Amino acid sequence: MKRFESKTFSASNDLDLGYRMLSPKKVESGKKYPLVLFLHGAGERGDDNKKQLVHVAQELATDEMQARHSCFVIAPQAPNETRWVEVDWGLDAHKMPKTPSVPMAATFELLEQLKKDLPVDVDRIYICGLSMGGYGTWDAVQRHPELFAGAISICGGGDPAYAEQIANVPVWAFHGDADTAVKVHRSREMVNAVRKAGGEAIYTEYAGVGHNSWAVTAANRLVWDWLFAQKKHTTK
Repeated sequence: MKRFESKTFSASNDLDLGYRMLSPKKVESGKKYPLVLFLHGAGERGDDNKKQLVHVAQELATDEMQARHSCFVIAPQAPNETRWVEVDWGLDAHKMPKTPSVPMAATFELLEQLKKDLPVDVDRIYICGLSMGGYGTWDAVQRHPELFAGAISICGGGDPAYAEQIANVPVWAFHGDADTAVKVHRSREMVNAVRKAGGEAIYTEYAGVGHNSWAVTAANRLVWDWLFAQKKHTTK
């Protein structure tokens, strides 16, 4: 956690969004770096600006990972009683709300500000989220597919109606088939919808694994190698 700076962003919707930021160990003059937005799960909500780093994010801060993929990592914390997407994640399906949730809207503003303030490679902005954050990952990509070069959704769900709009964003989804908190159907349907729309969705389902499908996913170096290999082609 010590490598993540503690920061606060005052958004236009009056939310003071606490977030943690990991910077490359050495920022070279004139060089641009990828940025990973990490969205935590429901259990890590609050105002301590710490809990959101409990799962997954720390994997990106190791010496080995920073040597392989030097990057910025942004980990905002949603306040208690809020969600990255204001929907019930126990449902069989949901339609994307017309507007983003309060913390999601603030996060979009934060990203725009950081693109101005930091040497970010705008062709290599990624998003990764688990559980509530997995829903947030799909929601963010659905709302701004032009922003992200790649996405990792872990035990989340989205709105299949937007599959065609997000077909150009490479996504790798993960889910345990014994998950009782978020139905495995939610990942399957999104992946199938994106594939039918001509997208590059990859899907990994863990046999016998419950809700904690993020542990094995985050520990897999190949997952991160795949993510950092993705790049937008903005000249098209």
